[in-house]
Amino acid sequence: MGTGQDLYTKARTLIPGGNQLLSKRPEMFLPEQWPAYYSKSKGVEVWDMDGNKFIDATYCGVGAPILGFADPDVEQAVVDAVRAGTTTTLNCPEEVELAELLMELHPWADMVRYARTGGEIMAVAVRIARAASGKDKIAFCGYHGWHDWYISANLTEDDALDGHLLPGLNPTGVPRHLAGTMFPFHYNKIDELRSIVDEHGSELGAIVMEPARGAGPDAGFLEEIRAIATRIGAVLIFDEVTSGWRMNTGGIHLTYGVNPDIAAFAKAMANGFPMAAVIGTREVMDTAQESFISSSGWAEKIGPVAALTTIRKHHRESVPEHLIEIGAKVQKGWIAAANSAGLQVRVAGIPPLSTFAFEQGNPAVMATYFTQEMLAKGFLASTGFYAINAHQHHHIDSYLGAVEDVFRRLSKLVEEEAVEQHLHGPVRHSGFYRLA
Repeated sequence: MGTGQDLYTKARTLIPGGNQLLSKRPEMFLPEQWPAYYSKSKGVEVWDMDGNKFIDATYCGVGAPILGFADPDVEQAVVDAVRAGTTTTLNCPEEVELAELLMELHPWADMVRYARTGGEIMAVAVRIARAASGKDKIAFCGYHGWHDWYISANLTEDDALDGHLLPGLNPTGVPRHLAGTMFPFHYNKIDELRSIVDEHGSELGAIVMEPARGAGPDAGFLEEIRAIATRIGAVLIFDEVTSGWRMNTGGIHLTYGVNPDIAAFAKAMANGFPMAAVIGTREVMDTAQESFISSSGWAEKIGPVAALTTIRKHHRESVPEHLIEIGAKVQKGWIAAANSAGLQVRVAGIPPLSTFAFEQGNPAVMATYFTQEMLAKGFLASTGFYAINAHQHHHIDSYLGAVEDVFRRLSKLVEEEAVEQHLHGPVRHSGFYRLA
């Protein structure tokens, strides 16, 4: 038990769930052992509250600081913005400059609205889509945040969202009358969407989906969804909160050559500073004026300044090429280490957003042991790896060397059926759990 774990024990008595983001709960990694809090960070290095330094080789701020922690160019731009005053009665000109840059990167789009977080911007996108289409019901695929419109899918079936990222999401507090407004379909299963359209097509105001996450689209998948949305008069929304800025400078839909009516961005667009944007065609976006979408926090200066600096550096330094190269190296390293150790793993994801899963024994126990032993070697590591620009080949070489050693020891323990006996604490959680 270090200072961070002691603080987290206290936090759970003061903050429901212990912290603000499910993906950062220590229970998702290494219960009772994960450092929990940081004192400083730089590049890919993170120091805990006891001064221990780790290389972040897991989700790296859940994919937000795409350039690296405390990137000097972004930090300086933000410091300058703070000194100029972040909020006044007047608007910051950078929001117009950022709008022009986003339209330049996405020629199909004409207008933009801003928020500051991914959940917010998806709520904005859905509000605009419903206003534009005049219809309430939504077909969706993938994970889209915590707001009522999305979680209401579990009012009808309490496991409707299980295949869309996190099992066990409880719709407590979501108005019951939203039941029956959301219809999930799975990625690359176009027949599921066709069935939804056959039954509810005239009522669908939007089709919401991540254009890619765990895999890319099958041939014709995105194209047919685009055609269906056009045919039934539904607004096609691409949620690029996670996928954006990984494979190119902009949305991953540009790589696939299929344009939505609306695309939403957050996370990486400002290197972790709170910033989000929804872009779209003029016909759809103009309807935002017919609905009340407004917040004081969306008018501050730091977000746009950080986004402008991040996006320009992202393009100037060909960041996506580096992310793809580093991510592919990690994926190949996982496979090679598993094959060498005789472990069965399944590797998935686009290279910058890579994951692996154990396919033998008790996967949760094995993943917990992996994290435990990698932490002892100085790595924040789990079954996911989100590449950031600060990851250099020497970091990855060291990381993969550690993975090879832990995989070898893990394989031996699997043979002896003794993995759980070598854990120093509880098994990690694998989904949403209420914390007492």
